[in-house]
Order: sequence, then structure tokens, then C-alpha cells
Amino acid sequence: MRHTPRYLMTDPDEVKRLIRANAWATFVSPATTGLVASHYPAILDEDAEGIVIVSHFGRPDEVAHELGRHEILVIVQGPHDYVSPSWYAPGEVIPTWNHVTAHLYGTPEFLSDDENYEMLAKLTDHFERHRPGGRSLADDEAGTRRVAKGTVGLRIRVDRFDARAKLSQNKAPDVAANVIAHLDERNPGLADEMRRVHPGGPTA
Repeated sequence: MRHTPRYLMTDPDEVKRLIRANAWATFVSPATTGLVASHYPAILDEDAEGIVIVSHFGRPDEVAHELGRHEILVIVQGPHDYVSPSWYAPGEVIPTWNHVTAHLYGTPEFLSDDENYEMLAKLTDHFERHRPGGRSLADDEAGTRRVAKGTVGLRIRVDRFDARAKLSQNKAPDVAANVIAHLDERNPGLADEMRRVHPGGPTA
């Protein structure tokens, strides 16, 4: 990503917060056949030190990615949206795009079948626990274990990351407040991210 110091996210805890809130990730591998990309949910291993994510690939995606043979890139994208110059002072005409994004780098380790099933159960619970009538893999363990054999579980210890929170830090407080007010109507998640770096701005 473009190196702009004012937008850098260097706090691992902030990157963890981004991952927790945005589980849909893009996995990119430099395979011998060329670049390969896939999209899967990823969650944090909350018991591990540092930033460690766990996920799964549907077979035979792990072969196409040549997982375990090289470092891969995992992209986590948070709230993002177009910012119109009409939200700035009269005469300004250059638009931009605000976003929160993290690039995570590490070499995947394969999970055992039991570890994979445990991870899939946690992943399901992550999304089902707050839903009325939420389901669990334990509701049909024999059946879900058979389905799980079509997936490959993986753990990635993030060796390094490159993250940005581009949230109008280059704008005056009154301009940023106006951007937040507009985003409250169309993208409240991004507006909330902006409030984190512009305290004292308008509340929803």
C-alpha cells in the first residue's frame, strides 16, 4: 500500500480489532503457476500470542495455493467508502476514498483433522451465537465431521503486517466532522472508525 505516515496503523491491537470485526479475508499466494487468490472467513486465535489467524480452504484450493511452501498475503478490509469533495469547502474538487485495511504476511501451518473441526466449530459459533435459533456443528457432529473432510484447516502466525486507516486525518476538524455526518447516513461503520481518530466530532 502507498506509504503515507499519517495513515499508518502500527498497533497490533488495532489490527486485531479490525480482524475481529471483519472476518471475510482475501488470501493471495505466489504459486509457481502465478498469483492465486481465494476468499475465506478468518478469525483470531485468541489464545495465541501476537496476531495469529485460523481459517480453512475448500479442497483442492490448498493445492492451487501451494500452502505451506511459501509466505502468503492475507488482506482484511474494514469499512470503506467514497468521500465526495462536495462535503468539503466550496471550490475543492478532488475526491478520495476512506478505508481501513490490513495486509498480513505469514506462512500457513496445516491443522490436524481434529484441530480443523474444532476451528470450524468455533467459526460457526462466531457467527451463530447471537442469532435467534443459532445452529452449532455439534447439533449433527457425525454429519458435520464428514463435511469437514472436504476442507483443510490452517493457522497463520502473522510475521509482519502493513495496515492503513485513511480517515481524513489530513482535513481540518470541521471538514472531518462534515464527512462523518454524511457517512452516518450511508456508512455508519466508517463514520464510527473516523470518530476514533477525530474525537469530538459529531455523534450519531
